[in-house]
Amino acid sequence: MGMHVRTHIVWDWNGTLFHDTDAVIRATNAAFAEIGLEPITLERYRAMYCVPIPLFYERLLGRMPTDAEWVRMDDVFHRHYTLAREGCLLAEGAESLLATWQGAGHSQSILSMYGHEDLVPLVRGFGIERRFVRVDGRTGPSGGGKSEHMARHIAALNGIPAKRVVVIGDAVDDAVAAAHVGARAVLYTGGSHSRASLEAAGVPVVDTLAEAVRLAEAEA
Repeated sequence: MGMHVRTHIVWDWNGTLFHDTDAVIRATNAAFAEIGLEPITLERYRAMYCVPIPLFYERLLGRMPTDAEWVRMDDVFHRHYTLAREGCLLAEGAESLLATWQGAGHSQSILSMYGHEDLVPLVRGFGIERRFVRVDGRTGPSGGGKSEHMARHIAALNGIPAKRVVVIGDAVDDAVAAAHVGARAVLYTGGSHSRASLEAAGVPVVDTLAEAVRLAEAEA
């Protein structure tokens, strides 16, 4: 059976394959401190988080950040995140799941809103780059949504139709991006959103990546 009739997984990176939630919270609170916001807990972060990121900040500020505030917060976030991510690991069981999926003859790729030049060496450093047919990070300004990036990613997958794609991610935006191209999505509770937020997207929600892969496999 050719690759074009098999299910292809598009993995999100941050908060999905890469368990960096603690680093994100530390970096977010450093950014908040720049404009006098109180520190945020993981629970509140998951309840309030949304994209584009300036809208997330608006929810917390009660107003949209000014352009100057956004630039300052974004810069501080990325500086602190780069330091904090050093202690982060892959999500539990991720490496085995990736190897098993590839070994079964399926294909998979990464699409992330993390900067491409930072993403690729990070994936390579975990020794898993060979598991993917593509690894695509963000190449434009930070803070936006994923839908247009998803469309370009799917178009580059060598003829794999969107209807054979399952997107696995930790954010409602992953489901929105999947729907934008006609793919399916499974959302994982281990990252940026609360379960209640994810369930509002109207797609399957799981607590482990193993469950997500089982659902994707059911479509194969």
